[in-house]
Amino acid sequence: MHIAERMRDVHGEAAFAQLARANELEKAGRSIVHLEIGEPDFDTPRPIVDSAIDWLGNGATHYTPSAGIPELREAIAGELRRISGADVGSEQVVVGPGAKMILFALIMSVVDPGDEVIVPNPGFPAYEAAIEIARGTLVPVPLRESNEFRLRIEDLESKITPRTRLIILNSPQNPTGGVLTREDLESIADLASRHDFLILSDEIYSEIFYGDRPESMLGIPSVRDRLLLVNGFSKTYAMTGWRLGFAVLPDDLVKTVVLFINSSVSCTAAFSQRAAVTAFAEQTRPCVDRMVGEFEKRRDLIVDGLNGIDGIRCLRPAGAFYVFPNVAALNVSEHVLAERLLEEAGVSALPGTAFGRFGEGYLRFSFANSLEKIGQAIERIDQFVRNLDT
Repeated sequence: MHIAERMRDVHGEAAFAQLARANELEKAGRSIVHLEIGEPDFDTPRPIVDSAIDWLGNGATHYTPSAGIPELREAIAGELRRISGADVGSEQVVVGPGAKMILFALIMSVVDPGDEVIVPNPGFPAYEAAIEIARGTLVPVPLRESNEFRLRIEDLESKITPRTRLIILNSPQNPTGGVLTREDLESIADLASRHDFLILSDEIYSEIFYGDRPESMLGIPSVRDRLLLVNGFSKTYAMTGWRLGFAVLPDDLVKTVVLFINSSVSCTAAFSQRAAVTAFAEQTRPCVDRMVGEFEKRRDLIVDGLNGIDGIRCLRPAGAFYVFPNVAALNVSEHVLAERLLEEAGVSALPGTAFGRFGEGYLRFSFANSLEKIGQAIERIDQFVRNLDT
């Protein structure tokens, strides 16, 4: 079978392959602690579920406008206005079946073959896949542990060329949990204006933070005409299986992105959109607050536990639900370490290089699992490390 050249260098997310292997071991009777997949282990808030059931019973089972139903677009715009203070109109909002689909729609809409796209590394693998399919040129910029996994502006500036078309930001960040500061965003905005490139700001973890609310690129007025903001419902509202994301775009890009959605998936499921309006209702917020509060407890448990193991050091992330510990001192490659942790210790994690070459020497753990399971994982990792040289 001939495979199109554009697909030959595309790689899927390692998390799903690792999950499949972990599930196989479980079916064979092994005890596995799942810390590989980036998915909240909480149920979707009940008000959203009840709304979906009601809408299904009332006929929300047909096509919708490709840009999304007006009620949801206005609800999203209103929520962003409330949070950021930015002037966001519903006509700038485009809804799609998942934030990942939105990412592909945007990159396919603005990147020509040979255009350079600057991407944080380590970073979400779907960025690289979309750039490869668009035949763009991936330009990785390292995220350094010494800088709390935030982009260093001098590193970023050194990557800019006349071919730079787009930079992708992700804050709070997967896989490191790093969060960009207001100063970081203003510096990036200044570079974008001076060198005339677009900014794609992936803010899917914007509501999962520990401490001060993360700054949004929406709050930087000077780049609104070059900002492609991406968010969705998967992480904040534990709606990964509902497949519902959105973008806020400059007016002159909306038509093109809607055309891409129209030509590829037609539209987003009607009942999912109708139910998602309820996500912004007053009765849903306590569900989100409880989930984030539980994530914070888990974060502290896993960070303290990992830092108590000889040969491992781990920063305390300010957002998302991942830790990215440095395991270089164990003198075992991250790929081998992740494989052996699963096979020998029953702890499923990902090698840092699953997120790019600058993840060498790191592992990624998702703490979207119970306190009991995380405690169990720490005990298993500790015992595994103690026996590494024996």
